[in-house]
Amino acid sequence: MRRAADRYAGGEPEAGVDTRHAFSFSGFYDPANIRFGLLVACNEERLAPGAGFAEHTHRDTEIVTWVIEGELEHRDGEGRVARLRAGDAQWLSAGSGVRHVERNVGGSTLRFLQMWLHPEVFGARPDYAAVTAPVPPGPGLTLLASGAPDATPPLRLRQGAAALWAGRPLGPEHLTLPPGAFCYLHVLRGTVRLDGSALHPGDAARATGEPALSLHAAGGAEYLFWSMRSEPAFS
Repeated sequence: MRRAADRYAGGEPEAGVDTRHAFSFSGFYDPANIRFGLLVACNEERLAPGAGFAEHTHRDTEIVTWVIEGELEHRDGEGRVARLRAGDAQWLSAGSGVRHVERNVGGSTLRFLQMWLHPEVFGARPDYAAVTAPVPPGPGLTLLASGAPDATPPLRLRQGAAALWAGRPLGPEHLTLPPGAFCYLHVLRGTVRLDGSALHPGDAARATGEPALSLHAAGGAEYLFWSMRSEPAFS
C-alpha cells in the first residue's frame, strides 16, 4: 500500500505545477522504487490555470493520461491538438521521438494522472489518440487501454502484456479484479477497499502474483487498475 502523502513531491510549485510521483523520477531516485512491472511512472499532476509543461521530447514510452478535473490541452510536433476534460483520456506512443506541450487551458485547477509504460517495440513511428468519456459511470470495470491482439479497447497500446481498466461505480459494489503477475491500483476519487484495506484519493496498491483481488468501492468512487503479465526484459 502506498499512501498519497508518501509520494515524492516534484514539479514547479512557483510556476503552478504540483506533481506527486509514485516512482523514481527526475531529481528523485530510489533504487528500490524504479518501476513496477511494465509501469515506469505514475504522476498525479495539479496545474494552476495557464500553467503547464513547455515543449519537451519523449522517446520509446507508452503514455496514458486520465483527466480527473479541469481542462487539458495537448499539442505535439505532428500537428495534433486535443482538449480533454474530466473523464477523458489520451494515449501517446512516443516511439522514435515526439515533442509535445501540455497545459491547463481552463479557468480552474487541472488534475490528471499520467502513466508511463515500457513499450514492446522500440523506434516505432509516434502515434496519438484521444477519447471522450470512454468510461461512463456505472457498475463494473471498463477496459480503457490494452495491446492484447484480441482486445478492442478505446486506446490501443503498443504493449501486449498490459491492460488498463477503469471503474466509476454510481453505488456501492464488490467485484474481483482481473488477475496479473503485476497489479497496480490507483484511487482517483472516493473510497475503495482492496482485500479489506481502505484506499483514498491518491493512494495506490501494488500486488504481485495475485490470481484474484477483491475490491469494494463506495458509490462515486473512481479508480484505475493495471493488470500486467510481465516486467521489462533487458538483454
